[in-house]
Amino acid sequence: MVADFTSKVVLVTGASTGIGEAIALLFAKLGAKLALVGRNVENLANVAKRCEAEKGLKPLQIVADLATDAGCDKTAMDTILYFGRLTGCVNNAGVGARTNILLTDMQTYDRVFNTNVRGVYNLTRQLVPELIKSKGNIVNISSISGSAVSVGSLPYSMTKAALDHFSKLIALELAPRGVRVNTVSPGVTVSKFVQRLTDYTEEQYKEWLEEARRSVPLGQVCTGEDVAKMVVHLASDDSALVTGTIVQVDGGLQYNTVGSLMQKQIKTK
Repeated sequence: MVADFTSKVVLVTGASTGIGEAIALLFAKLGAKLALVGRNVENLANVAKRCEAEKGLKPLQIVADLATDAGCDKTAMDTILYFGRLTGCVNNAGVGARTNILLTDMQTYDRVFNTNVRGVYNLTRQLVPELIKSKGNIVNISSISGSAVSVGSLPYSMTKAALDHFSKLIALELAPRGVRVNTVSPGVTVSKFVQRLTDYTEEQYKEWLEEARRSVPLGQVCTGEDVAKMVVHLASDDSALVTGTIVQVDGGLQYNTVGSLMQKQIKTK
C-alpha cells in the first residue's frame, strides 16, 4: 500500500541536504504539505523547489539554527502560523564531531549536544501541543552510533544514545494522548556528513564507502532514500500501532564489527 499524506502537514529539520533532503522529497511525492528547516539558504531553496515540482505544493522554508533557542522558537512559530496545524515532525537536523577524551574540549561538546539533543528537546516540546490536537507523530533520526561504540565518535555517539532514550521516554508519555514517537537509526549512509568530518577527497571517500560496504552483512551501504522510506512508513497510518521503536536501517552492520568502519581512527596525544 502506498502511503497517502495529502491531508498531512509535516515538518522536516535538516532538510537542505543528505538524509533530510531525501525525506523531504519523498514526503512531497506523497502529497504532504511541508515545512522545511535548514541553515543553508541556497540548498534549502533548491530542495524546496524540487519538492514543489512533485505535486505543485510550495513548502514553507525556514532558515534557522536549531542549536539556538531563537531558531527553535522561530521554527515552531512559523510552522503553526503558516499551516495552522501539524501532523508530523521529523527531527533530522544534526551535526557531528570526531574526537576523543584526550583531545576534546567543551566547545565541541556544546556544539554537538546543542543541536543533536537540546535542539530536538526544545523544538519537540513546543510542537507537542499541536501534535496532540492532530493525533500526529514524531520520527527522530538517530544513528547506530547510539548503541555501537567506536574510537573517535565522542561526543556524537553520546548524543544519539541520548536521543534514543528521549524518544522512548516521550513515546511512553504521549501514547495516552494519541501521539506516536519512533526512531530511525541509519548505518553507514552515502552523504556529505563523513566528508565534512574528515579530510577525505572524493576518491578517498569512495574507498571508505567500499571498505564499509564489504563489512555490511547485506552488502550495501545506505542511501538517503533507504532511510526516507522507513521514516515515511513509521509516519504513515500503516504504522498506527507502532510507537517507541528504534528501527535500524543499516544492512545488519550493527551486528558486525563496527569499530574502524564508523570513524577514521584519531591519533591521541
